[in-house]
Amino acid sequence: MLGVRAPDGGGVSLATRALVRADWSAVEAIYREGIATGHATFEAAPPTWEEFDAGKHPALRLVATLDGDVVGWAAGAPVSSRAVYRGVVEHSVYVAESAQGRGVGGLLLAALIVAADDDEVWTLQSGIFPENTASLRLHEQHGFRVVGRRERIGLMTYGPLAGRWRDTILVERRAPG
Repeated sequence: MLGVRAPDGGGVSLATRALVRADWSAVEAIYREGIATGHATFEAAPPTWEEFDAGKHPALRLVATLDGDVVGWAAGAPVSSRAVYRGVVEHSVYVAESAQGRGVGGLLLAALIVAADDDEVWTLQSGIFPENTASLRLHEQHGFRVVGRRERIGLMTYGPLAGRWRDTILVERRAPG
């Protein structure tokens, strides 16, 4: 578990830990906040717990807690079932609106990198909307590089951008070695 001490020097107020089923209602609510922005995902609604659980890498599912409350999550999913890509994972990081700007995203991404390295994941990648400049900065600060721009990669199906083709910026981090 990674943590940051409270400003008064007391106990850890911001920490990460494994995401478990009991966290799902908070994780789903944070996911819905991200979806509502129109700049977090192409998904129109969060998956069910069962879909999320089946699709995510077991060692790469984390939550951030602030004074015990879940305020963010990160997770990774294999990009392919082919053995040659076993160490390549697509990841997401979501932070509750109420906790943005407090270091939650950085703590989650740092913890995800450690978990990925420990699990012999050699590439973490993500497709980020160009409008999501906070996420692009966060990833750059944690050693990710821009691989390229995927133009008109997906068609939005919901919200104010419904019917528009969207670009994503592909970022990746390679494990040392």
